[in-house]
Amino acid sequence: MKLLVAALESELIAFPEDLPGFDRLVTGPGKLKATYALTRALDTTTYDEILVVGTAGALDETIESGVHEVNWAFQHDVINEEGIHGEHVSMPQRMHLGDGDISIGTGDSFIDDADAVQLIRSLGGRLVDMESYAYAWVADQFGVPIRIWKAVSDRAQDDANTTWTEAVTACSHQLRDRLRDQYSV
Repeated sequence: MKLLVAALESELIAFPEDLPGFDRLVTGPGKLKATYALTRALDTTTYDEILVVGTAGALDETIESGVHEVNWAFQHDVINEEGIHGEHVSMPQRMHLGDGDISIGTGDSFIDDADAVQLIRSLGGRLVDMESYAYAWVADQFGVPIRIWKAVSDRAQDDANTTWTEAVTACSHQLRDRLRDQYSV
């Protein structure tokens, strides 16, 4: 059995409630909610794989719309004891996931301004979200393989929140199509 995970119910709007071979988990937005909900799920059930689907902001114009698979995730909103951004005091700097095509910076705020985009890009981020690092870290703690697919919903600039609201349904359909192609369900 696999676990299909999203932060928000709206990111799963195109998915049927019952998907053969998958349990479903909606965690809520942000790193703490993601960590808590996924830990509880993995603490009670053993899964062969976790598949995270959701939306992300693209940090530069060269990133095409559509669905991207995350290769590695980091926390853009932490600073270590030496004042270095993107490095936690006690957590791994990066969570490597595998053969994806893109990196993602995770933080607990919705990114919609140029200064934040510049910082996250300087740390290696190409996409930005609020949960991926947490999901990857929890999956690693339980030894469960994880894949993270993110559909580009906005450009993480002014009015990104409005753009996200308008784009989330289309992104959900793109993610559902990818699931059909990859898992034949």
